[in-house]
Amino acid sequence: MSIRAYKGILPKLAAGVYVDESSVLVGDIELAEDVSIWPLVAARGDVNYIRIGARTNIQDGSILHLSRPSPGKPDGCALLIGEEVTVGHKVMLHGCTLGNRILVGMGAIVMDDAIVEDDVIIGAGSLVPPGKRLQSGYLYVGSPVKQARPLTAAEKAFLPESAANYVVLKNEYLAQGSS
Repeated sequence: MSIRAYKGILPKLAAGVYVDESSVLVGDIELAEDVSIWPLVAARGDVNYIRIGARTNIQDGSILHLSRPSPGKPDGCALLIGEEVTVGHKVMLHGCTLGNRILVGMGAIVMDDAIVEDDVIIGAGSLVPPGKRLQSGYLYVGSPVKQARPLTAAEKAFLPESAANYVVLKNEYLAQGSS
C-alpha cells in the first residue's frame, strides 16, 4: 500500500483497518476501526481532509477527494463519510458529507457540498450534484438524482449487513497476511 505524507501529515489508520497494497492514501486522512480500502482506491487528503467512520468500506477503483479553501468558500469542502457505509466500485466522492448506513452504487458521483443523510441508497451511475441534500430513508436514482421511493424494511436492514460483510472479508484478508 502507498501511505504518503503531504506537508508532513500522514494518514492515520485505527485498529483493524485494511488497505489494499494497490491503493494510495495521501495526507490528512483518518480511517476509523474496521474500515476497508480495496484495490486501486485513490484518496487525497491534500487540500483539505478526509474522515471515514467505523466499518465503512471503499470498493475498487473509487476516488476520494475534496476542495481547497477559496475566497468564496473559506473552509473549502472536506470529505466526511459516516459509519457502516458501503461505497461501490468506481464511485467518486468529492468534498461531500455522507451519514451512516448508506450504500453508494457502482459508478455514482457525489459532488461538493452534497449531504447524504443516514439510511440512504444511491443507485448505480447516479449523479448527486453540488449542494444537493438527500433525505434519510429513500432510494435515489438518476443523473441528477431524484428521490425514487422510500426504502423497504429489508433494504434498511441490508445497509448495516453489507458493512458487516465487508468487515468479515477484510478480516480474512488481514488473517492471510495482506496489508
